[in-house]
Amino acid sequence: MSLEAFLHNLHFDIDKARPPDWEVDWEDAPLAYKLYRGLPVVPFSPEVPLTLEGREASAKPDLSEIGHFLWYVFGLTQFCQAAFALDYTEQTVSLMQSYRRFVPSGGALYPNEVYVYLKMEDVPAGVYHYDVAHHRLVLLREGDFDSYLARALGNRCDVSACFGTVFVSTMFWKNFFKYNNFAYRLQGLDAGVLIGQLLEVAKRFGFASGVYFQFLDRAINHLLGLSEQEESVYAVIPLSVEPAIAWFANGNDVDGTVFATELCRELTAVRHDHYIRSRRIIECPMLIKMNEASLLESLRSFQQNEEEKSVSCGGQVVALPRVKRLSYDLASICRGRYSPNMDFVLGKVSQPQLATLLQEAMAFFPYRNDLDGAHGRLKSRVSLYGCLYNVKGIPDGAYHYDSASHTLRRVRPGDHRLWLQHAMSADNVNLFQVPLCLHVAGDKDHLKTALGYRGYRIQQMEAGMLVQRLLLAASAIGMGGHPLLGFDANSCDEIYKMDAQGKTSLIQIPVGPYRHRPWLTGSLHS
Repeated sequence: MSLEAFLHNLHFDIDKARPPDWEVDWEDAPLAYKLYRGLPVVPFSPEVPLTLEGREASAKPDLSEIGHFLWYVFGLTQFCQAAFALDYTEQTVSLMQSYRRFVPSGGALYPNEVYVYLKMEDVPAGVYHYDVAHHRLVLLREGDFDSYLARALGNRCDVSACFGTVFVSTMFWKNFFKYNNFAYRLQGLDAGVLIGQLLEVAKRFGFASGVYFQFLDRAINHLLGLSEQEESVYAVIPLSVEPAIAWFANGNDVDGTVFATELCRELTAVRHDHYIRSRRIIECPMLIKMNEASLLESLRSFQQNEEEKSVSCGGQVVALPRVKRLSYDLASICRGRYSPNMDFVLGKVSQPQLATLLQEAMAFFPYRNDLDGAHGRLKSRVSLYGCLYNVKGIPDGAYHYDSASHTLRRVRPGDHRLWLQHAMSADNVNLFQVPLCLHVAGDKDHLKTALGYRGYRIQQMEAGMLVQRLLLAASAIGMGGHPLLGFDANSCDEIYKMDAQGKTSLIQIPVGPYRHRPWLTGSLHS
């Protein structure tokens, strides 16, 4: 299968992304976290703060702060047990147990891993893996790697002014075992949700951050000791307490003579023993092929994205009420975030609620990233559309949200819930109970024209970042959101008349009031 056909099927023909005879071997399922064995560890205190409000930014972050930071970003936060009926004709149920985190993940499989390069007084300088299961760091490679990392980022970041750098990777098998090739789409979205959470938590800790989507992949993977046949880094996020540092210096004028292979030769290769539980790991050739096609081998491949032209959707404009930015305790909102699934309850949504939800979601953009460079951009590469029903004072219909003018532009009038329900591949959400069915949209070519095959995963990551921001905003106003990929993109694109705009629906998020399902949950913090 060609890479073009692969990406097309991932988005527009989901059934072809997974073999019809694919059977999930749940008995041999991998763990949702990677475990290194036989390496030095640095434990974190289990006494994490229950609020992030009123924190004073530290001029010199210590190990305790890093532990709290990583836990709020990606730590295990909750143990859940839910009962499901196996056969509605009999009184038989099955129990499903899972460990949850503050970020959602497709099937709660969490294919991403987090690594950090730290330079602090109370731990040896070096590269660590965040051991989620034990809330600790595992030392992978000791030393000062400022120069190496700076060159791998194209000399665009003052790494010496950063106390740490976070690496977000993807382990292919962790959700390929269930979703087969469709896992590739999920992995980018999951990475984006994680990055979105990281940036929000960093603000509460007073850490300045910048997201690097472009770097010399083999050099970064070599630094961490990763095998590119099973895992690869998707994003690099330096952290600093000095926000005025040069984040994206030089832009496109980087020295193109630096190659990943040359950098790799500067460090001895390391391969550490790790455990993921699966005894039989099936090859995922298309995921590896896509990853290899996305790798950047030299600095000549680095570029900045051009500003997009605004595309008018036409139609009636509805001005939303001006609302103040939300102020909330992120820790409390994260604990309250809920994915309703079949637990949505139809209720009226007020205009101020809708205005707050949309404004807060899109307020995430612009953010510091290497595609936009030092000057940033006003227009996001992803945008929000939505089918609204039962919103007080706004006619039912399909709308595009213009964040710059804080207005809705009606694309198609009417109640589209039946259309949306028919477009779903599984009836795991009753959309007739949902007042807001939102869609994150992006370029139909998935940024491939500008950024090559790497553009696809960058687009998915940016969509995931917006999804996390949307879920946090929904939680803050007392609603729930449930991200879905099981929908027919062509049908949803037709609702919004996206073909004329060169856009497509990337992910669907029903949002609305809900009731809690009957399940047992327990928090995993002191």
